[in-house]
Amino acid sequence: MRIGIIGLARSGRSAARLARARGHDVFASDAGSSAEVQNAAAEVRALGGTAETGGHTVTELAACDLLVLSPGVPPTASILSNPAVSGVQRISELEFAFRELSAPVLAITGTNGKSTTTAMTAHLLVTSGFDAPAAGNIGTALSDVALRPEQPDWVVVEASSFQLADIDTFAPRIGVLTNLSPDHLDRYPSVDAYYADKARLFTNATRTSIWVLNAEDAAAIALPGEAVGSRRVFRVNTLLDSSEEGGWIDTDGHLCIRIARTETRLLHQTELRVLGEHNRANALAAAVAAVSAGATAEAVAEGLRTFGGLEHRLEVVADADDVLWVNDSKATNIGSTAVALRSMDRPVVLLLGGRHKGEPYTKLLDSMHGRVKHVIAYGDAAAVVEQDLAAHMPVERVDGPFEDVVARAAALARPGDAVLLSPACASFDMFRDYEQRGHAFKELVQRLAGAAS
Repeated sequence: MRIGIIGLARSGRSAARLARARGHDVFASDAGSSAEVQNAAAEVRALGGTAETGGHTVTELAACDLLVLSPGVPPTASILSNPAVSGVQRISELEFAFRELSAPVLAITGTNGKSTTTAMTAHLLVTSGFDAPAAGNIGTALSDVALRPEQPDWVVVEASSFQLADIDTFAPRIGVLTNLSPDHLDRYPSVDAYYADKARLFTNATRTSIWVLNAEDAAAIALPGEAVGSRRVFRVNTLLDSSEEGGWIDTDGHLCIRIARTETRLLHQTELRVLGEHNRANALAAAVAAVSAGATAEAVAEGLRTFGGLEHRLEVVADADDVLWVNDSKATNIGSTAVALRSMDRPVVLLLGGRHKGEPYTKLLDSMHGRVKHVIAYGDAAAVVEQDLAAHMPVERVDGPFEDVVARAAALARPGDAVLLSPACASFDMFRDYEQRGHAFKELVQRLAGAAS
């Protein structure tokens, strides 16, 4: 086949490698021309494919049998609406890789918590002796796993709505839905449209499918609709009903599971190394998923004790002069920042900003109350942040570079405070992605801490 690949970031680059390994003719195209894109294009050419950067050639893409889209390519991209190209079948890299994969898939989606739950689930399976890499939206493209000569026992896949939008045959044996809340309204016309792409997780359900759902999230419980398969749930604040299977926290604070009528008390919530109620929910979801995949309860309990969390997700960077610096750069929406705030037990100087994604920041007020002492608004969203919040609390707008934002936070913080980077925005006004933003924050904080010592 002649495979057209649109977008040469991590997923597109990996898809090109897989396509060439399977003997397909590859034409890769990216509208960007950064050094990273140029390097990816050079790799495609070295593999025997054709690649272009800085734009799309319509005739070349129209001549393809199949188009594989990187998740960063929005459905509104002009090249996709071109009449000559719109008639070509298109799928996501997730779908393309799944077709070449022989390992069973445990897929995790949701608005918040999916990266942590994916990493945690993989860790629990590995602790139980399985070869179970984490892949998909979390870092390693699924195409790279499909290229492995020996397929793993399981692949734990973080699936974003962007990746699920263009699936066809993708069918996880186990699917997890962490929660649902409005997000990506800069890309979707409505919340319903966003939820509809999430619901595609259940498109190819069979009677042997296992679905792990957040029972305290009405939208998450409703999303599968009439999809067949068995359902297991998790609850943090309420006990499981006697008819339910899944995970819960008992009245003594222990994480418990009930699978196939067998109940097990795993560990006390204070033994977890990750902070916050949301991470207790993630731990329950991961535990139920891992045991459903064949992990032992004993190994799951040990894995929960040893899982240390993810970079850029409520990551403690430094405790300098009794000021706690926390990197939560992965919080790119209102819901995720609200979760981070509810995890804090110190007065917070909050760094809020980046590229605005459409939701009002007043939605954060309940989570801010009694916790946030000062907001620093920065980036493209600074004016909107200031407009939404200045009537409710101290807000200072910093229009300079990110170094100025961090320096101002240091000046405002007092012993006993926390400085929390939890932007509730995309990073693309100043940074390539949330990871680059988080690394910049950590480097600046470590420089400040070193100067103070």
